[in-house]
Amino acid sequence: MVQMQHGDLTIEPALHDFVAQQLLPGTGVDADQFWSGLAGLVGDLAPRNAALLTERDQIQAKIDAYLIENRASLDPDDYADFLRSIGYLNFFADDVQVETTDVDAEIASVAGPQLVVPLDNSRYALNAANARWGSLYDAFYGTDVIGDDEGCAKDGSYNPIRGERVVAKARDFLDRHFSLDQASHHWVVRYFVEDGDLKTRSGDGTVSTLLRPERFIAYTGDPANPETVLLRKNGLGCEIRLGEGYFIGRRDHASVYDIHIESAVTAIMDCEDSVSAVDLEDKLVVYGNWLGLMNGSLTRSFIKGTERVERALEGDRVYTAADGGEHIEPGRALMLVRNVGHHLSTDIVTYKGEPIPETMLDAMITSAAAMHDLNKLGPFRNSRTGSVYIVKPKLHGPDEVKLACDLFDRVEQALGLRSNTLKMGIMDEERRTSLGLKECLSHARNRVVFINTGFLDRTGDEIHTDMEAGPVLPKGEMKGATWLESYEDSNVDTGLACGLMGKAQIGKGMWAMPSEMAAMVKTKIAHPLAGANCAWVPSPTAATLHATHYFQLSVTDRQRDLIDRPRQRINNMLALPTLPADRNLSPGEIEREIENNIQSILGYVVRWVGQGVGCSTVPDIEDIGLMEDLATLRISSQHVANWLHHGVVSAEMVESTMQRMAAVVDNQNAGDTTYRPMAPDFDNSIPFRAALELVLQGRTQKNGYTEAILRKHRRAQKAAR
Repeated sequence: MVQMQHGDLTIEPALHDFVAQQLLPGTGVDADQFWSGLAGLVGDLAPRNAALLTERDQIQAKIDAYLIENRASLDPDDYADFLRSIGYLNFFADDVQVETTDVDAEIASVAGPQLVVPLDNSRYALNAANARWGSLYDAFYGTDVIGDDEGCAKDGSYNPIRGERVVAKARDFLDRHFSLDQASHHWVVRYFVEDGDLKTRSGDGTVSTLLRPERFIAYTGDPANPETVLLRKNGLGCEIRLGEGYFIGRRDHASVYDIHIESAVTAIMDCEDSVSAVDLEDKLVVYGNWLGLMNGSLTRSFIKGTERVERALEGDRVYTAADGGEHIEPGRALMLVRNVGHHLSTDIVTYKGEPIPETMLDAMITSAAAMHDLNKLGPFRNSRTGSVYIVKPKLHGPDEVKLACDLFDRVEQALGLRSNTLKMGIMDEERRTSLGLKECLSHARNRVVFINTGFLDRTGDEIHTDMEAGPVLPKGEMKGATWLESYEDSNVDTGLACGLMGKAQIGKGMWAMPSEMAAMVKTKIAHPLAGANCAWVPSPTAATLHATHYFQLSVTDRQRDLIDRPRQRINNMLALPTLPADRNLSPGEIEREIENNIQSILGYVVRWVGQGVGCSTVPDIEDIGLMEDLATLRISSQHVANWLHHGVVSAEMVESTMQRMAAVVDNQNAGDTTYRPMAPDFDNSIPFRAALELVLQGRTQKNGYTEAILRKHRRAQKAAR
């Protein structure tokens, strides 16, 4: 097929058609304007991008040399001084206050869970968008939050004993957050609205109202016999659903058949870590799904059990307000989009014959797609303030944040958007960004709406950057390392000091065990306690359960408590996670660590390369499902590469372990009819070769990233169909 030309750009015809026929109609931007804008910003900014990538390599070479020379007696103060001398670490004395405006409340002021989903999967994307409200009954009934003891097993058909425990737990939730002045929600036999107040009647005739009447917001139906009652605490809605016509409502003495709570307040639609998109075919799916979310047209039809399910975006929820007027609640999570990092390039568009930075194409296309929302071309609104939210990953320091800001400037100019329409989420997942976060925020002060820590990528960068310092701790011990706590606290402290409270999200990372919800409910309150007003969860159900933490705790109050605490020292963040000199790992410890890492690598890579699945629940060596993406792969592959580099393990041990673990992974995937086993024909298994290369060549991969190897082998796998 003949390639399309536009000045110095050469464009794949299918992409050119997508832009002209689907992306741009209704935006007010024509194809010539779009491609001219892309050509101009690539011509001006791609050389800067290339220079910054070269600078990464040059700095890494200097760090390697320093660590080799000083490995035997590394002094933290001297190491910090050295990093300053090479421009890796800068002292930034200026006060910084972010000035971002036109930020939606879901980001600026409402604390709650955040979903991150692969944008190449339309079903997952729709599920995430529609996860704004979740059933508390379903979340309790379907997870291990309710135990299987005392006749409460959830196997098979509906278990009324388990159901009664669910209802009781939900009533406890109401009593805790929406207390009545003279009764308990357990005793209520009727909810009704009178004179603008929510009232209840108990079985003994007692009439009660809310102890905090202002938490009653709205209702639907007849005020004497409402169908729903909307309450609010800490900015989050809670909807009591009433009706004897529903199964549980017939059994309930107050006819309550469900309780919905606001759950995934925001959702990141991901083009990056959770996506396997290696060519034009894949990217068109990603771009098409984002466009469908922005213009409201995305639908998905699939078979669930024996029934066909049609899924589309949920509408808003309309109520009668307590004062008698109309009240509307958003029916969907506020959506952000995560573009790929600056280190990737794409050949579906070339400039003077060379592949262009993929993040520049992402920025143009995802921004143009969002114009369908800005121009109100579809039935739903995403941003009610007229903003577009783009998350930027894999940024190494302030200069790269400055480049990202300049890229957004150029995209706005190219598409005719007002200045600062494009808001920026900064992933604080590389050490150079962590150390220079204040200066990063200075560059992005008019755009930033989000800073988020990412333990896995940050650990991968930690291992790779300080590879020459020595063998690192076992992976499970990393969470106890000095640098990690300092990094997590510093992110919050810097964000608060720079005025993010009330203007932007300060986020924390993913809960990686989708089936371990009781453990999540027990422990993940640590994230709002840490001052984070959003944190990642692996599913809509997890979002509903994690949302209970934000009802329990006002993050705004917690941030006020934290704002004046002592700041973390730079040296704490530079504390190396290496094995102490007197720590001798036993052969058994080494074997278990290598088996765990390699099984994780294979379990993820076989799906990424073999099936094009960029995010999945991968059983670990104990058959516990863990949410895996490129970040988890980065840390696992870099960890094995580190031990290989320092002689803790040999290449022969790595390869033999990989062969043994391949058989384990094959067995774990035996029920998948589309799965191709890796064993015993290892030489001809493309996923196996990719996994082996990730480890054996991990030391030489730029910044420890995995995409170069994965993309090469995924393309080979697609060609071998």
